Amino acid sequence: MNLPDPAVQVSGAVDIAPGVLVIPNNHVGLVPNIGVISGTEAVLVVDTGLGLDNARSVSRFAEEVARGRRIHLTTTHFHPEHAFGASAFDGSYVVGRAQADDLARKGSGYLEMFRGFGGAIATRLSDVDVPVPDEVFDGERVLDLGGRTVVLRPTGRGHTLGDQVVEVPDAGVLFTGDLAETGQFAIFPWFPPHDTDVSGLAWIDVLDRLIAGAPRVVVPGHGSVGSIGVLEGVRDYLLELRDETWRRRDSAMALDDIVAEVRAVLVERHPEWAGQEWIEPGVSCLCAESYSFSVD
Repeated sequence: MNLPDPAVQVSGAVDIAPGVLVIPNNHVGLVPNIGVISGTEAVLVVDTGLGLDNARSVSRFAEEVARGRRIHLTTTHFHPEHAFGASAFDGSYVVGRAQADDLARKGSGYLEMFRGFGGAIATRLSDVDVPVPDEVFDGERVLDLGGRTVVLRPTGRGHTLGDQVVEVPDAGVLFTGDLAETGQFAIFPWFPPHDTDVSGLAWIDVLDRLIAGAPRVVVPGHGSVGSIGVLEGVRDYLLELRDETWRRRDSAMALDDIVAEVRAVLVERHPEWAGQEWIEPGVSCLCAESYSFSVD
């Protein structure tokens, strides 16, 4: 595969609220949106970028912002471009129990898979080991950064088993990880038999709950920062994907034919979106899920 170098560009950091910075992914594949959230006593970094060089760049940027304040790190989920630079942040990495379990159970397989992409991706992962969190919490974790609290809230199964959103209540900001993207079809890591933890149905439910929280600013895992409409757009797409898949799956159609028809419908509706390759695993996932939700 000839993929672009997933280099994090810290020089592009922008303020999205007082004391809340985002290092944008600039629509480069395998580069996440990275958050730097400041309080009077500490700073929290959200996600690392792919590999130690990216993470060290983010860490140096956070140190410039912190000016001697303590730095914490959290990640939105265990996938390599979000978490596989965590060892660059010494003694500060905190995640929920389900995400820590994802790292321990599936991290080595994902590291091998991503190295298999070759090129710059393999190079950036050449010196990486699967990260081990310094602090693992159950339930949710409230971090006091000094004059500002930040809530690390596991959501339950969706894009992964260990998805975690990061809420900055006083600023109305929500970091979603890959529960939400903009400008592309939702990423379904459906890789049977190795990984079938993603759930399209549970993902819809998670997004409904996040929408009910009414955040003012939403930072997706990839793509442009926006409003609550980011969440609504992904939820509405997942409903489309579910309905178009379920209308066909109990017919005599083969899976390949279902995928082809659903892809044609969705690409026609969203011709400007990237990531068409994620439609097929999304269809396959929803074909395998039970009728836990009724089709309208």
